[in-house]
Amino acid sequence: MAIIQAEYFSQALRGFRSFTAVLPIDPPPAPLQPPRFAPGPWPTLYLLHGFSGSRNDWLRNSRIEMLAGMYGIAVIMPDGDNRFYLDNPVTGENCGVMIGEELVQVTRGMFNLSGKREDTAIGGLSMGGFGAIRNGLRYPETFGAIMAFSSALITEEFADGKVASADAMGIPAGYYTHVFGPAETFRGSAGDPVSLARKCIRNGNAPRLFQACGTEDFLFENNRAYHEALLGMGYDHVWLTAPGVHDFVFWNMAVGEGIKWWLGKA
Repeated sequence: MAIIQAEYFSQALRGFRSFTAVLPIDPPPAPLQPPRFAPGPWPTLYLLHGFSGSRNDWLRNSRIEMLAGMYGIAVIMPDGDNRFYLDNPVTGENCGVMIGEELVQVTRGMFNLSGKREDTAIGGLSMGGFGAIRNGLRYPETFGAIMAFSSALITEEFADGKVASADAMGIPAGYYTHVFGPAETFRGSAGDPVSLARKCIRNGNAPRLFQACGTEDFLFENNRAYHEALLGMGYDHVWLTAPGVHDFVFWNMAVGEGIKWWLGKA
């Protein structure tokens, strides 16, 4: 296995950006070695961190390195700051473009990654789960699968004007306006996960979607509401629930299940 800390100049964000790459260059020792280890091109998972996190959260707190070796996949983990992985027309900083277009192009140029849609997935936890859904649906020609864990699907509350002056995490309401834009114009926008899912269904290019959330998670009702919205529009997806809160105990389990689902190993 190789773990690479990389930096490149992002045109989308107008500055240098960092990411961590886990590459299955050498097969792990038995019994973890895949039956037919291939040197590449590798299926690739773009894996996003949560609010106030960093690109190395998954590496520090989960078994993602082991999973990459077990299944012979590359994992790319970028820094997304606290931008919700969205484009911001006010500042001109386009984190969505960075995730959905630029980072894919850069990493495919640097490493032996598969360029096939079915071999390219995006996933994330909390804010990163929202980012995975939004950018997976925004760039369905690139991502064939989405894995969303305990996603911060707070946009319906935001659009309804129900975000308090400071939420449970102490985040001021003005922050959400900064990242999502005006509440009254959010529905139907390029950041709306419900609208984006409907568009993918209309266009016949909906990525496969795996949604998971712990039943004791403070975001469980938000995630269940999105699951029900997907059911209502006929979007075929997997909905995994299990006892758990908003932590890496649940996410460590969920990412393993998600990768097996993506690769057809479940």
